[in-house]
Amino acid sequence: MPRSIWNGVVSFGMVSIPVKLYTATESKDISFNTLHKKCGTRIKQLRWCPTCEKEVEWGDVVRGYEHTKEQYVVLTDEDFAKLPLTSKHTIDLAAFVTADQIDPIYYEKSYYLEPDETGIKPFVLLMRALQKKGLTAVAKLAIRNKERLCALRPYDGTLMLETLYYPDEVRVQKGVDLPTIKVSEKELAMATSLIDLMLEDFKPAEYKDNYREALMQIITAKLEGAQIVEAPAPPRGKVVDLMSALKASVDAAKSGRKAPAPKRAPVRAAPARRRKAAAG
Repeated sequence: MPRSIWNGVVSFGMVSIPVKLYTATESKDISFNTLHKKCGTRIKQLRWCPTCEKEVEWGDVVRGYEHTKEQYVVLTDEDFAKLPLTSKHTIDLAAFVTADQIDPIYYEKSYYLEPDETGIKPFVLLMRALQKKGLTAVAKLAIRNKERLCALRPYDGTLMLETLYYPDEVRVQKGVDLPTIKVSEKELAMATSLIDLMLEDFKPAEYKDNYREALMQIITAKLEGAQIVEAPAPPRGKVVDLMSALKASVDAAKSGRKAPAPKRAPVRAAPARRRKAAAG
């Protein structure tokens, strides 16, 4: 059983639902260590104080806010604990909205809630009410030294909590004008036809991380002493007739085929002599 990262209550009007919060996702990225190029030894990351000219232990590290150049206000764990925020212990549902009103750019990280034994009935009641109305709850939660805007929604028999970025954390520039481009009705009709032909339900199980798979193939090949052959880069700067490309894409979609993707070059094995030398 995973360990909860936050314990508190969901406040729904006059109803309080005791819950635990768990991380709902994990990264599957392939991790690497940094090595010294000369000898292949793993590099150690030191917490180094240039004034004292020595390594600093974690117990001697504090957090400071730089208010002016190289001038800091130091905050302790006690300072964070004294913050006058109810959201440290309570997820107070402030409003209910339809999910399409929250643009995906605001979503940050996903968690799931689990009720304590005494809160199972009100938890299920809230989940089913949200399902019936097709709504998402908006609230705030103080976690990891920040009060986060969040959204609660029913998902697969539980409640998901997604932290949201605040508007001033979204860096997309609004109002940037694109150059004036003329799109003919024929081109627009062909593009919408292609979209209609490719319309389907989202099935996440059908997608996989091809980059991670290819990276593992290279790692395995290097372990086995194989020769790595780079995939050819796609042609750049080639002028394509838009209508011809759209028509070819529509024809391919109609015949049950998606537009062909660039082929990845296979990893070719090195001669046995080289493999043996690499193994030795």
